Amino acid sequence: MARKTPIERYRNIGIMAHIDAGKTTTTERVLFYTGMSHKIGEVHDGAATMDWMEQEQERGITITSAATTCFWEGMDKQFDQHRINIIDTPGHVDFTIEVERSLRVLDGACAVFCAVGGVEPQSETVWRQANRYEVPRMAFVNKMDRSGADFLRVVAQLKERLGANPVPMQLNIGAEEDFEGVIDLVRMKAIFWNEADMGATYEERDIPAELQDKAADLRDLMIEAAAEGNEELMEKYLEGGDLSNEEIKQGIRLRTLANEIVPCFCGSAFKNKGVQAMLDAIVEYMPSPADVPAITGVLDDAAETVAARPPSDEQPFAALAFKIATDPFVGTLTFFRVYSGVVNSGDFVYNPVKSRKERFGRIVQMHANSREEIKEVRAGDIAAAVGLKDVTTGDTLCDLKQVITLERMEFPEPVISVAIEPKTKPDQEKMGVALGKLAQEDPSFRVHTDEESGQTIISGMGELHLDIIVDRMRREFKVEANVGAPQVAYRETIRKSVEAEGKFVRQSGGRGQYGHVWLRLEPQEPGTGYEFVNEIVGGVVPREYINAVDKGIQEQMENGVIAGFPVVDVKVSLFDGSYHDVDSSEMAFKIAGSMGFKNGAAKASPVLL
Repeated sequence: MARKTPIERYRNIGIMAHIDAGKTTTTERVLFYTGMSHKIGEVHDGAATMDWMEQEQERGITITSAATTCFWEGMDKQFDQHRINIIDTPGHVDFTIEVERSLRVLDGACAVFCAVGGVEPQSETVWRQANRYEVPRMAFVNKMDRSGADFLRVVAQLKERLGANPVPMQLNIGAEEDFEGVIDLVRMKAIFWNEADMGATYEERDIPAELQDKAADLRDLMIEAAAEGNEELMEKYLEGGDLSNEEIKQGIRLRTLANEIVPCFCGSAFKNKGVQAMLDAIVEYMPSPADVPAITGVLDDAAETVAARPPSDEQPFAALAFKIATDPFVGTLTFFRVYSGVVNSGDFVYNPVKSRKERFGRIVQMHANSREEIKEVRAGDIAAAVGLKDVTTGDTLCDLKQVITLERMEFPEPVISVAIEPKTKPDQEKMGVALGKLAQEDPSFRVHTDEESGQTIISGMGELHLDIIVDRMRREFKVEANVGAPQVAYRETIRKSVEAEGKFVRQSGGRGQYGHVWLRLEPQEPGTGYEFVNEIVGGVVPREYINAVDKGIQEQMENGVIAGFPVVDVKVSLFDGSYHDVDSSEMAFKIAGSMGFKNGAAKASPVLL
């Protein structure tokens, strides 16, 4: 089968936001305008298409990132048909892991902000995650019809709180209950969407007189931003002060793809205003798979060569499984993103992480909670497979003969644990199966048996996360369970950099013990973990003892320095020390490392997390 949509016309986009920014409503409108859903589902009546688990509809929040494929030709049918794969991501802090795995497989993201609340704490978390994956972004300031809405205030917050470089591409006409439409700063036209057909059509008018000066000022800033990334455009701008509409779009696109600017749009998804122009912007300013650097992985050879897989059908097949979901009708669904090559249903592929062959039984294209069976997927596609047996989140799927392992995802450690027990004896076995399946779906959820008490302990990213797990056990696996009080897993860390000595000397007849180290302890960013750096020069601590020092430090970290909780997010550099030809040993240096860390941490403003 030939490719239906050229890869340049693909957009793999995440919609990311704080919990109440209206992200699911925005996605619903996207599906409505692209023709995939005929009646708009409202979150507050529990019928939103993207929120397909029962609990999501009850709680009005999005838990799992459902992937949906839709098509767009522009508000004026001005584009060739573009294929937009949307990954809806949860905005609640307990589900940061879902956002993390979505960002891993996206090419671009549209960040939705509330025009009233602006940049909220969770927005900062998600933004940092997107920075780490270098995902190009645009912003949609939603809820312009709400009391207190202010588009340009939110744009200013993007700069102040997120360190972004926002460029308004529109200006709102009115706000709060007087919000009527937007001014397109590229074409300098006012756009009013038609309320009778839920915004499917619009009227273009001249810019209202009272907004002309403001719009002209913002247009100048936008043109300057477009010209800055390109010498030719800059020259033209400096000579004449203006660029053509196409040149503006070209300049804005290039700088957005380079992560230098964030184009900003506004609207009210609930009132059917602005989402249509946001879709146009996704096509115009967001990257196709061909615009982002080719993914790299490690080849299956002795040298572990790093190789790229460019987004082409001609390349060997390589894909990443980014989500496992249990579906009541077809069993396990494995969501995956194809980076290169083609695969057909029935084909065998290889999972190098598990060293196993897998067969693609059926391939389905997901549209929120309905699905369409397809025969093949190609580079750039996001789909779900039925019938993969041993694949977990973050695994690579690749060509049997040209094996490559793509970079695995990083998952945070759980922050809360509770004891769980079934209400009845017969449920004991069912509970084990249910928890096993749920843990396979969600790598940030862990299950273990406490050796001392014999209790089953479940751990996750927050109380809401564990509530939903227990809820799903009841609904999907028919297991009723009692939950004990949460035991918060405290951690310790340090707040300032210090240098400290660890010296272990023992002389008591016969062979002595001698280990002596100087360590530098430095606080790291939250979530970075422990890093050990060997800065020894000239052999003042022999190479064979370096690992022992590292081990001693780690053992002391496990035991804590204030209250016996593990120490996290510390960088330790071994930069000096001394040894004794006869008395030094691995054990002596291990103890010296442990002492040095304990001495240093006590002086480094230790705190409980």
